[in-house]
Amino acid sequence: MGKILITVSHPLKVSVVEPLIHTATVIYFSTDGKWCYVVLWVVPRPSSPRIDWASLNKRLLSCCPSFLPAFYLNQLTTGSKPSPLYLLTVFSLDRKGLIHDVTEVLCELDLSIQRVKVTTTPDGKVLDLFFVTDATDRLQTNFSREETREHLRVALGECCISCELQLAGPEYDIQEGHSCISEEIAEELFSSEMEDQPHTIRDKVSKVDKASITVDNRLSPTHTLLQIQCLDQKGLIYDVLKIFKDCDIRVLHGRFYASVQGYRSLDIFIQNENGKEIVDKDNQFGLCSRLKEEMQHPLRVIITNRSPDTELLVANHVEVSGKGRPRVFYDVTLALKKLKICVFSAEIGRHSTSNHQWEVYRFLLDESRGSPLTSNRAKRDIVDEVSRTLMGW
Repeated sequence: MGKILITVSHPLKVSVVEPLIHTATVIYFSTDGKWCYVVLWVVPRPSSPRIDWASLNKRLLSCCPSFLPAFYLNQLTTGSKPSPLYLLTVFSLDRKGLIHDVTEVLCELDLSIQRVKVTTTPDGKVLDLFFVTDATDRLQTNFSREETREHLRVALGECCISCELQLAGPEYDIQEGHSCISEEIAEELFSSEMEDQPHTIRDKVSKVDKASITVDNRLSPTHTLLQIQCLDQKGLIYDVLKIFKDCDIRVLHGRFYASVQGYRSLDIFIQNENGKEIVDKDNQFGLCSRLKEEMQHPLRVIITNRSPDTELLVANHVEVSGKGRPRVFYDVTLALKKLKICVFSAEIGRHSTSNHQWEVYRFLLDESRGSPLTSNRAKRDIVDEVSRTLMGW
């Protein structure tokens, strides 16, 4: 277990907890309107990638504005420069768990996967294209890029044929890559109904659905207190802060308590964008509904037939800022590796519905390696394992 103390200029940003999405974290934070004091108790989950504490410290610092007044004011006026996009091209012999092994190296090096294109050739080789960004700026030098390639060669072993890493050209755009989904599949994927989910997952979701959110304006004349009691799950803190960010809600003070028998309690003092308590009943109801929706269905997982093949689809909400949920690709490929299922092709795209933009992960599963996937039992097992890995259950 590690303890991290952060002092940052207000407001608290959801990006501060993004590097900690794979950990069980207890958070205390408070602000005086100018500065925000954050204490994190970090416990890695069993399925978490190895934590490099020095690298985590650097990533957290990169999420926080500088404490130097001149520099901070300059940041506010000029805006932060977006991270450059890099293209990683891996050509190798195919084997089970290959995509996850590449993904694991990228996560350990704090490289964020923005888009992926995985293709299997008829002669049993794989061409992987990973579009990544580097929050720690380690890829700016040729030495660091070569060091990254060497990490990948070691992880892939004799399977690796070639590995190239370079800046992506201007023709590549992180936001492009629309996912073409049929209306029938889109209705199933983005529906809030859970009839086709395994019983174990439905049982968990039914408990999430019983989450309690209490709105209290009596304790403070200027703040609204939200008291949340809900089932614990991976990324819960990220999901809650993301909704506040998307709804222009200011977080002034709060505590995220440790999980007790699988449940968490959260006490959060908030204000609206005008710095006042939230008194309008419709606004209160809308905020609570958004929070419950995100706690109940932060991710959607279905498996379907793309004749004659089997396709796994995973979707999550995109932030208003355009960012997707961290490390989804890592968790899905980890679950498939555990099940010893090969991926024939994979890609990440975007899909828009009437009220949300979604990030959609599509995996065409390989049935030629002795893994029959056509039975309903096999499909339920895949959805169950992927969902459990994503939610930390």
